[in-house]
Amino acid sequence: MITKIFTKIFGSRNDRMIKNLRKSVALINALEEQYKALSDEELQAKTAEFRQRFEQGTSLDDMLPEAFATVREASTRVFGMRHFDVQMIGGIVLHQGRISEMRTGEGKTLTATLPAYLNGLTGKGVHVITVNDYLAKRDAENNRPLFEFLGLTVGCNVPGMMPAQKKEAYAADITYGTNNEFGFDYLRDNMAFSIEERVQRPLHYAVVDEVDSILIDEARTPLIISGPAEDSSELYTKINTIVPELILQEKEDEEGVEGDGDFTLDEKSKQVHLTERGQVKVEELLVKNGLIEEGDSLYSAGNITLLSHVYAALRAHKLYQKDVDYVVKDNEVIIVDEHTGRTMEGRRWSEGLHQAVEAKENVRIQNENQTLASITFQNYFRLYDKLAGMTGTADTEAFEFQSIYGLDTVVIPTNKPMIRDDRADLVYLTQDEKFEAILADIRDCQKRGQPVLVGTISIESSEYLSHFLRKEKIEHNVLNAKFHAQEADIIADAGLPGKVTIATNMAGRGTDIMLGGNWQNDVSKLDNPSDAQIDEIKAQWQKRHDDVLEAGGLHIIGTERHESRRIDNQLRGRSGRQGDAGSSRFYLSMDDALMRIFAGERMTNMMRKLGMQRGEAIEHPWVNRAIENAQRKVEARNFDIRKQLLEYDDVANDQRRVVYEQRNELLEEGDISETISAIRGDVINAAIDQYIPPQSLAEMWDIPGLEERLKNDFMVELPIAKWLEEDNKLYEERLRERIGEEIETAYKQKEEMVGAQVLRQFEKAVMLQSLDQHWKDHLAAMDHLRQGIHLRGYAQKNPKQEYKRESFELFSEMLENLKVDVVGVLSKVQVRAEEDVEKVEEQHRRSEQAPRQYQHEESAPVGGEAPQGAAVAARTEPKVGRNEPCPCKSGKKYKQCCGKLS
Repeated sequence: MITKIFTKIFGSRNDRMIKNLRKSVALINALEEQYKALSDEELQAKTAEFRQRFEQGTSLDDMLPEAFATVREASTRVFGMRHFDVQMIGGIVLHQGRISEMRTGEGKTLTATLPAYLNGLTGKGVHVITVNDYLAKRDAENNRPLFEFLGLTVGCNVPGMMPAQKKEAYAADITYGTNNEFGFDYLRDNMAFSIEERVQRPLHYAVVDEVDSILIDEARTPLIISGPAEDSSELYTKINTIVPELILQEKEDEEGVEGDGDFTLDEKSKQVHLTERGQVKVEELLVKNGLIEEGDSLYSAGNITLLSHVYAALRAHKLYQKDVDYVVKDNEVIIVDEHTGRTMEGRRWSEGLHQAVEAKENVRIQNENQTLASITFQNYFRLYDKLAGMTGTADTEAFEFQSIYGLDTVVIPTNKPMIRDDRADLVYLTQDEKFEAILADIRDCQKRGQPVLVGTISIESSEYLSHFLRKEKIEHNVLNAKFHAQEADIIADAGLPGKVTIATNMAGRGTDIMLGGNWQNDVSKLDNPSDAQIDEIKAQWQKRHDDVLEAGGLHIIGTERHESRRIDNQLRGRSGRQGDAGSSRFYLSMDDALMRIFAGERMTNMMRKLGMQRGEAIEHPWVNRAIENAQRKVEARNFDIRKQLLEYDDVANDQRRVVYEQRNELLEEGDISETISAIRGDVINAAIDQYIPPQSLAEMWDIPGLEERLKNDFMVELPIAKWLEEDNKLYEERLRERIGEEIETAYKQKEEMVGAQVLRQFEKAVMLQSLDQHWKDHLAAMDHLRQGIHLRGYAQKNPKQEYKRESFELFSEMLENLKVDVVGVLSKVQVRAEEDVEKVEEQHRRSEQAPRQYQHEESAPVGGEAPQGAAVAARTEPKVGRNEPCPCKSGKKYKQCCGKLS
């Protein structure tokens, strides 16, 4: 209450920020008349003037009013579009490295041209990042005339480009592209075999469009480059036949009574768990299929991989649904993005899940992959010197933006007041009743000539509704992951009078729905249209526009609440753009996923007992509040998962940074002989330590063993025993030095034989190849460590601390193994000529250029939930039955105590 009073008197923090920003806008507006008077040449000359001033030490902040005034005037001349004051505010916020929340239709694309121009003056490169290739190409082409008028170059970075084309795109002042492509280019650059193969410049400034989608919805999904590993297709096929024989356990085990099912499902976390009965049954089925021996346990060390395959097959059959989580197209399983409803060609689930789904759908099973490089968006975007973002819905996630990315969110006022009518939710008992009510609403809108956009959260739901409408002979368009190639055309028509459009989960985001349709789209379909034709098209559009406004503007129907309020707000935000009329309503049923998980059967039974009739709906602010609370719970849980993922990935990120810095130094250095010499010294000392313990008595020395080791590892035969006989003053320290000198001399002789330049090249090639191989193996080891680390909680240890400690040990071990490997290869290999160096480089290139998968996989949960399909550490203690006393000595049964966590 007190907070509300203070806000009423002094305004909110956001209001105060906007008030301050308006002062900067006033400075820009003061220059408008002066810049209008400039000729095109004088306006274009401003860019060279700004660049010169920047080089002389003037800051970008000081030049902001003039630069923004220049862009506004240039936009008016090139596009006939003048930036509104609120767009200027949005542009300043983006330049400051913050998030600008602008409602749909407020012109985010045009707003981004302001900070892109100002920061492009530095010559260090600006990346404007969008959610898909279509938007990246569209925005690059649409804004190119403006930037080129002002003397700045524009590049577009999309998949499938050759390295030379990518290099050119990155060399531009402003580069448009998708988040995935920028991230994958960063990983590819850090797998390059020479400086010339790298395409990116140092990461300077990024403006992320639809920032909530990229930095929040996709934050749990790391970018992964992987290569083919072993072929297990026959195993997947066999295990696929086992799963249909397993029975779902509906109820939790009661005290003293074992359930009658084989596995349980956790829909919230998309996990499955085998019951004790299920484990026994699976073992019997595996024996029957000849996959394990009679009497062998599913949990024995040799069967860990088999166990992960069983879990993957269970998840594929019971938790991943066709046309919801994936589609089958051209004999391939293609993932559907749960946030956008788009298909993600080329992406694959990891840990054997994708192969299990392929076996389930009876399509060709593709091989599993080995991770070659990986990074999360959270860590990739934190590499930029300055990061900014814009979206229509960020305020609900402001805390996460601040705590993870250090980004403030500023809500930008609309250019015209918002007058959309957001109606209360209607809750029905069954799905059929809900769809009947939706049908009645659509009929009413169509009769009145009001366009309708129906938002669904899955392809299955959109196709069910489409089937329903076809049966009722209602014309409509479907916009979902299956048809997003026609996306722009469908969106262009969605604002026509009485038009019905079904869209999956905000597909078509980034394109405005214009009331009355898009007249520019109609013009573009004509070859060489005359002015008279264009005027006629505009007049027809104006009449349609007025008719739609009179009918109430665009009406939004939500067929289900998404687990995130933000995505519901995005759907609503399609209507009421630029102060237009509009309305929205969500229709829910007790069968919906969110209602089923959070309201449950008890609520449904209560509604029946209250005497709810068929077709009757509940409409009350309390219901809305309860649904919002359920959504908040899911959002909080998802935030915790993202935060937890970041905490774990930060450990890997520190290691990644060290390895990539080392790799870049290797690429840039022409001569790494000093590094090799230092490494050799470390390896020699470590080898000697095993036979001559530091500061030990001569009686403890194993000289024959040391001579043999040096011969095997360094290809040198040293008569150490003879040295010691001849010189009784040859103490440990001097002996170590002499061994090192002899090995160094032998290496120098090799250098004289092949030539210094050839050996320097060979050293570099071997070091790079070894580093890459050890890093790949380390990534796999880290992945396995993370998958089983949550089990440390049972031993009363903190999984995060254990992960940090063990990952550091793994990293240290990797570096030691790398040194031994490099020195061993350089000592043993006989280099005869430059051709040998080229062979090593070619071999490395071939291994690096083997067919790669570019994945944006769902990250496995860590530190609390057992990841399915993961290879869990081999069991070293006896397995605890669910009804046995808990090993933590609490006195409770295992299933009532620690067993609840598993």
